[in-house]
Amino acid sequence: MAEAMIGGLLAGRVCSAESIWATDPVAERRDRLKSQFGVRVGSANREAVAWPDVIVLAVKPQTLPAVLREIGSSLAHALVISIVAGVTIRTIGELTQGAARVVRAMPNTPALVREGMTALATGAGVSDDDARLARTIFETVGKVVVVEERLMDAVTGLSGSGPAYVFQAIEALADGGVMMGLPRQTAELLAAQTVFGSARLVLESGVHPAQLKDRVASPGGTTIAGLHQLEQKGFRAALMAAVEAATSRSKELGL
Repeated sequence: MAEAMIGGLLAGRVCSAESIWATDPVAERRDRLKSQFGVRVGSANREAVAWPDVIVLAVKPQTLPAVLREIGSSLAHALVISIVAGVTIRTIGELTQGAARVVRAMPNTPALVREGMTALATGAGVSDDDARLARTIFETVGKVVVVEERLMDAVTGLSGSGPAYVFQAIEALADGGVMMGLPRQTAELLAAQTVFGSARLVLESGVHPAQLKDRVASPGGTTIAGLHQLEQKGFRAALMAAVEAATSRSKELGL
């Protein structure tokens, strides 16, 4: 996800490669970042956080406490943006000796192709300018919404985990096409582009998905026959249950 953000920031000309410093304990990853983006790289976290106006925490949840113990006292000057799943703004503040300006973000994997969906929650010390800056950063890799932090687990269950549900739906649609005689490559293209185009139509038309569905389903036609099967198999209920289960799990894993 950090690589997607770097790519988006540079492509959107939000900042220059020289103004980005990425740290990673693995030399091969540092070399790849430097080669791919031309950014500054290193392994010294305290040195890296000493100068920037914005610090992005992009580590695994189990690694974050150790990282913040190392750099926590050096974060008072900066806007801190965390993309660490399940970690609250309060926890970050406690582990950083009270970092006052913290934004919590939940992007998703389509950010890798700059079609991501990111939800932001802001801490009490975050100014309007800070919030606008955080929004600008994530808009380079997709769309952004601002939510209350208490809703971030639901965001995780819907848009954070949601790409996996969609990938499974694309796979199932393609399998159905293959079962009906289509070549695998053709079926996968048909399924993926159908999902992509349908999502874009929802976003750009502003029409409720149920109305768009009704426009496709003509009386006594093929689509309504397929929709009847989806209703019988509990398609909508299964997706709702998936969001519910992922949300509950996010709450269990949170810090």
